[in-house]
Amino acid sequence: MTEVDVSRITKTLRTTFHSGRTRSAQWRSDQLNRLAQMMTDNETAIIEALSADLGRAPFESWLTDIAGTVAEARYAAKHVKRWMRRDRRMLELPQLPGRGWVEFEPYGTVLIIGTWNLPFLLTLGPAIGAIAAGNTVLIKPSEFAPRTSRLLAELLPRYLDREAAVVVEGGRAASELLIEQQFDRIFFTGGAATGSKILAAAARHLTPVTLELGGKSPVILADDCDVDVAAARIGWTKLINSGQVCVAPDYVLAHRDVAERFVDRLCDSWVRYRAGQPKGMPILNIDHVERLGEYLIDTRGDIAFGGGIDRSSLTVEPTVVLNPDPSEPLMTEEIFGPILPVITVDSVSDAIDFVNSRPKPLAAYLFSRSRSVRNRVVSEVPAGGMLINHVAFQASTTRLPFGGVGNSGMGAYHGHWGFQEFSHAKTVLTKPTRPDLSQILYPPYTDRVWKLARKLF
Repeated sequence: MTEVDVSRITKTLRTTFHSGRTRSAQWRSDQLNRLAQMMTDNETAIIEALSADLGRAPFESWLTDIAGTVAEARYAAKHVKRWMRRDRRMLELPQLPGRGWVEFEPYGTVLIIGTWNLPFLLTLGPAIGAIAAGNTVLIKPSEFAPRTSRLLAELLPRYLDREAAVVVEGGRAASELLIEQQFDRIFFTGGAATGSKILAAAARHLTPVTLELGGKSPVILADDCDVDVAAARIGWTKLINSGQVCVAPDYVLAHRDVAERFVDRLCDSWVRYRAGQPKGMPILNIDHVERLGEYLIDTRGDIAFGGGIDRSSLTVEPTVVLNPDPSEPLMTEEIFGPILPVITVDSVSDAIDFVNSRPKPLAAYLFSRSRSVRNRVVSEVPAGGMLINHVAFQASTTRLPFGGVGNSGMGAYHGHWGFQEFSHAKTVLTKPTRPDLSQILYPPYTDRVWKLARKLF
């Protein structure tokens, strides 16, 4: 795609926005319902594309990419009219007489740069928030999921307003071309290194950016946790999409009293979950297979389960590594694969100190029966989001915001928060002209005026 093509597309999107047709609640809800319909009508084709790109099981594709996207779109369609209402505020005495409110105004034309691991959910999810807010949208899917990218480019114009929502395919060069078009807002999902480059490029035009990145999401196992349930839940979520999920458990900090039993139960759960299937799990490409293989070669920990790498089939076995060195790549880089380090700690305090010595994660997890332990970890561990006694579900609800903090991102979306993320909260204050009470503040500033002002303000 040439610069001329990109310029023409963005001009069309801007013209559509300035025409005003994306402003009505009816248009927004209609587009959102059409998006949900697109996902349900084409479920089989979507599952096949995800299988071709990622080797993912049909149920996982339905659960993560299809069901999640449909739920998000339908929820926004149902509530967008209420979200659009003016948020009227009670004014303080010095501002009276007058009325004040917040007007939620769309930014204009939004660029969404998607990622490959959950290519429908993490691309269309932000688009849902942008459309709900009344913006026009340009979507750039990840080139690393080519079948999915092509399918999205084919489906979207069949269901959505072609002059308000457009898919542009391509790689890094396409992204660089798009960023230079001075969009009104950019939303990026991906790695921190690329995210920082996009932020720097957007800064040249003072374009606001939302970054959904990643990081090493820890799991803390307190000594009073339900070990069997923890192992089953952590084991399941770690295998979803072969561990290539931004909120997947990255490592476990297990209290010494439960660590051995947890590892045994975790390995048992993996044997059950993988019964009748190949040992290895599909990984995106050879670069990621090599990266994961190097982690296992370089580790100073003990491999307690799995460890196999097959470069020819691009697969990695579910693997447990016991007590790796905290400074090795396995413990400093986001794993993004079916490898789970388990580190033994003596107390919850030690676990908290360990997590807080590292960049703030996108997600943090705790398994504990104790309310006091739960409250302590919630208050003392900074993270984009937190879940107690389960894993990953905090990222799949329309009723709570999803986003990172620090190195794991900036901004949040889902449900009402997605609408707000793509809306400018415009302050509006209206005053009567008569009687003109402001005249008591006009110059000259006498002692009487000053005395009155002190009482008012």
